[in-house]
Formats: sequence, C-alpha cells, structure tokens
Amino acid sequence: MQLGTRWTVGGEPPARVSPAVRAAIRAVEGDLLGRDTTQWRWTLTWLEGRPVVELDDGTVIREGHDGSVTTTLDDDDAHDA
Repeated sequence: MQLGTRWTVGGEPPARVSPAVRAAIRAVEGDLLGRDTTQWRWTLTWLEGRPVVELDDGTVIREGHDGSVTTTLDDDDAHDA
C-alpha cells in the first residue's frame, strides 16, 4: 500500500484519480449536503496501483482491476457508483 494524500470534503481530488472515482467522490459529497463536514477529510492510498479513497465517516471508494468503482460505508454492502 502506498500513501497518497488527504484533502477536505468539497476540495479537488488529486489529478491521478480516474474520472470514475471522481464521480463517486462527488456522489458521496452530494449525499452529505446539509451536514457539517468542515473537519472531514478524504484519504487517498494506492493498493496494487489502484486508488482506495476513504472518508473520515468510514465511506470507502475502490477502483477494481476492471475499472469498476464500488462505494461502501462501514459494514454496509458494496454498491456500484
């Protein structure tokens, strides 16, 4: 695993993140409208060359070998982004 970077909710994701992962990030952030997320951060790591993006609330976005993107929250079932 390789550490990437951190950024605030609503900020610009790193340029290396694919458009599909960016769309998943924006979808999660859209679901957070109206909540105080001023102290929340995204953390980007790389696992086997693919991004794993985690939000402080436990939301995790992963890009698979085939380019598919899944979003999970804690122990919830994965759903396609």
